[in-house]
Amino acid sequence: MSTTGFVQPLPASHTVARPNGTDRAAGVPWTIYWGVAAVTSASLGLDWDVSWHRSIGRDTFWTPAHLMIQACGVIAAVICGYLIFRTTFGQEKSLRDVSVGVLGFRAPLGAFLAAWGGIATLTSAPFDDWWHSAYGLDVKIVSPPHTLLILGLRCVALGVLFLILAAMNREAAETVVHRRLQRLYLYVGSLMVAGQMFFLMEYTWDVKLHSSTPYAALAIAVPVMFAMLWRSSGARWACTTAAAIYMGIAIAEILLFPLVPATPKLGPVFFAVTHLVPEKFPILLIVPAVALDLIWQRTRGWKAWQVALVSGVVFVGVLAVVEWPFAGFLLSKASENRLFGTIYFDYNSRPEGIDRMRRWLGAEGGLGLSIGLAWAAVYAAVGTWVGLRFGDWMKKVQR
Repeated sequence: MSTTGFVQPLPASHTVARPNGTDRAAGVPWTIYWGVAAVTSASLGLDWDVSWHRSIGRDTFWTPAHLMIQACGVIAAVICGYLIFRTTFGQEKSLRDVSVGVLGFRAPLGAFLAAWGGIATLTSAPFDDWWHSAYGLDVKIVSPPHTLLILGLRCVALGVLFLILAAMNREAAETVVHRRLQRLYLYVGSLMVAGQMFFLMEYTWDVKLHSSTPYAALAIAVPVMFAMLWRSSGARWACTTAAAIYMGIAIAEILLFPLVPATPKLGPVFFAVTHLVPEKFPILLIVPAVALDLIWQRTRGWKAWQVALVSGVVFVGVLAVVEWPFAGFLLSKASENRLFGTIYFDYNSRPEGIDRMRRWLGAEGGLGLSIGLAWAAVYAAVGTWVGLRFGDWMKKVQR
């Protein structure tokens, strides 16, 4: 089957023979495991890189964090190039049966997505090095080379997700291989949720959490991912699993990063840093995730728009109820310990800065806050509907 744009899934009644390396005896193909390793490397590398900038500044391109990020692009390019050339020029019919055609080449859909992402990731490296040389060593997160990098990494993650998805959909349910693929699928999905949260970092600082803007940003970015994962994975607790992995990784970094010595190499230095500065304590996504899992388990017979409306209100309402008072706790003296991490600040954090003074930024209340949260519920509902519909389509993908 060849396509120039949109990949048509196989009919639900059609079963594709497993290609070599994916039969029940062989288990999960090695290309999937390496793809998962690539996404993991990028996710941890990004967090490490932000910590490096907050603690040291940008001293050179050849930092361990940068190498971990670029390793994602290298691994993706290698495994996807292997899949594309083996499927296109090889003689194995079983591989061609689970492939799509793009520009005369054949491979699974996920291989083409991840290959493009790997190339974009590697291309962003020299672009970023030149950008810093031209415009400064420590610029904003959002810049043209960083945007290219983020798009590349997201395409690698999406491609690996589709590789796992296609193999999972071809496998009979409740088999050992299917369960293993489902766990890998949820794990990569959770790293994509963490990627969404990484992109929202500047909107969800603890000092901003008494305004509607962070909740609107979260409503746009998170429910669509939760709904897609829940519908496509077939797991009853998909949202809870994704949120738990995201929060677990973030808390582990808060506890581990300060154990690594680090000193600033850029100035001016307003806060004495002697170790890597970890990220802020994660948003309590686990609570609305549990609520959505429970709702979706009980509304399987509802129409997608009905589920979306209820889910949008529940997501924003539950998140606000738990995060609002927790944000107050994070700005209090009680949170000043290694677990919650409010004792750590960037080397360039000024003594009179809002972060150091632990004061609210843009705090809202009354009618303005209510209107902002209502719009956030609308965004969450739209995102949920999109995620559910896309998840339904993803359940049919076998190539």
